[in-house]
Amino acid sequence: MSFKKFDNEDVIVSADNISSTVWSTDTYNLTTFFTSSTQEASTSGDYYLNVYQTGSDLSNAAIQYSIAYGNQSGLGSSPYNDNVSGKSPTSTVFGQFRSLILGDEEQEILFGGNVGVKGIYAISINRARYKEKLLPGTFNLKLNDGATDLHLTDNSGLTSTVTYSDVGRVYEIISGSNGVSHDLGTGYTTGAYIASYGKFLPDVGILVLNVEALQVNLANLSILSGSSDANGTNNTVLHQAIKAGQDFKLNSEETISSNYVFVRVRNSEFNYSSNPSNITGSGELRHNSMVNNPQAYVTSVGLYNDNNDLLGVAKLSKPLLKDFTKEALIRIKLDY
Repeated sequence: MSFKKFDNEDVIVSADNISSTVWSTDTYNLTTFFTSSTQEASTSGDYYLNVYQTGSDLSNAAIQYSIAYGNQSGLGSSPYNDNVSGKSPTSTVFGQFRSLILGDEEQEILFGGNVGVKGIYAISINRARYKEKLLPGTFNLKLNDGATDLHLTDNSGLTSTVTYSDVGRVYEIISGSNGVSHDLGTGYTTGAYIASYGKFLPDVGILVLNVEALQVNLANLSILSGSSDANGTNNTVLHQAIKAGQDFKLNSEETISSNYVFVRVRNSEFNYSSNPSNITGSGELRHNSMVNNPQAYVTSVGLYNDNNDLLGVAKLSKPLLKDFTKEALIRIKLDY
């Protein structure tokens, strides 16, 4: 068997970004939202609420995202122990997402770079819904409190400098659509600052919403903040606002890297068949016609390492005739 070593220009690396819808409905916009009564009655409902795309056929129902309400002071749910204040499911949720975003249990989650708040909503896109990351600029969410609509998007279309944290890229959530603000304001005014509506974390598939900003703009959003409120109630409050809005748009993004390998077969190469049956026992060509006019059909290309170990085989769609009057260029694409 003969081998041919690749030159440096024979191997090219390319990367392409592929976008696709996130939701199981195969549409950009999710407009129907259902929850499970089983979860609402279980302990897990105290911490988060799973949302499905359908409620009519359980075999086709798939979790699209989950909603969790967190409060640094433990408000909005009853404490684990009446004798220990501030420790409840909402404080656990807040601490979990603070540690995830900041990698620190002491820092504040700042919205708009300046404003820290005690209460958050975390919308976690189910990991099975996207392959690599969410696509900035495609996030659009409409909330409705029964009287007012609030349209949210990320600010990727307005910023030229991307902020990073322990979870990768961080964008602010603003009032607008398709990554652009509807007006000059990005959230709500508190003191000398303007705070955003939340944070869009595309690399981990999480949206963190600023509860105080939501309450300023959606007056009828009945978020409970008592120390003995029923666990999980606030999760349902946001779910109802999303369900009433009937508009949750989001796409995912995936970078596919490819190696293009160009196999260049010159006219003088690979004209004799490597099939052992083509050689007689004495080492001569079995057919005299192959002496002066050798021909071979290329059916596959083997890729080997420097030790001549076979690493992969590329199959041609149909055999390629090769003789001294023909040259061939075969392109192999390896995706990973």
